[in-house]
Amino acid sequence: MEPIIAGSDCSRAAMQQIDLLSYNIQAGIYSRQYSDYLTNSWKHILPYRERIENLARIAVMLRSYDLIGLQEVDAGSLRSGYVDQIQFLAHRGGFPHWYRQVNRNLGLFAQHSNGLLSRLRPSLVTEHKLPGLPGRGAVVAEFPTSDGDQLAVCILHLALGRRARVLQFDYLHRLAHRYRYLIMMGDFNCGCRSKHFRELIAGSGLRGLDCNLKTYPSWRPRRNLDHVLASPALRILEAKVLDYPLSDHLPLAVRVALPNAVTLLRAGGVMEEPRPAA
Repeated sequence: MEPIIAGSDCSRAAMQQIDLLSYNIQAGIYSRQYSDYLTNSWKHILPYRERIENLARIAVMLRSYDLIGLQEVDAGSLRSGYVDQIQFLAHRGGFPHWYRQVNRNLGLFAQHSNGLLSRLRPSLVTEHKLPGLPGRGAVVAEFPTSDGDQLAVCILHLALGRRARVLQFDYLHRLAHRYRYLIMMGDFNCGCRSKHFRELIAGSGLRGLDCNLKTYPSWRPRRNLDHVLASPALRILEAKVLDYPLSDHLPLAVRVALPNAVTLLRAGGVMEEPRPAA
């Protein structure tokens, strides 16, 4: 597994608030209408010049945030011109720490991944393979806090099918009870009308579900498929959808605060090797 790239942490050695962004970038494909799913289908298989240009524009927008959760990122295959898109965005966006979780490995043809970009170094990264058909996963990064605890940030991409999502919600419910400070973010592939999604939120105590934060489709957002949720001990200070239509989803930006007098700390020593969930 690919380790986090070492580098200089952001100038704020201790942070009480963190600016997060969740973004499904559709492997760098710019979509403008539903018909693009047909006319641009070849872009999911073959490289093309405009993909890098689109990723470069995305990287500029990412620079304003402390931690980014990415979905539908290619980790380096034929379709991306063998460019690791997570590493590319980390370098262009100025993020010293990054991580890839390859969930569907199609060899030379596609490397479907979740991605983490961070200005602070995690003390631990754990990969979770979600229930259902292979290809869906979550990655959890832990950051030390001044009260001796950890802030866990879970980046995920759930299944399209309802049956698989029900199993995944049950898994996430158990995961949520492991942490006092937890942020769960990503493409849930469902919105406020999902009974099982609401059961996850009620059972875990997670906050932040906002039916007005519509992210899909990017050219006429009608559905809130992307979410950033936080445990009760955290405060969500601001949440907004950015009008930045460079994918078929819009990015979701959220500012979260730790409890008063609690801060995120710069991780010391050597980060533990990334590991799969027990």
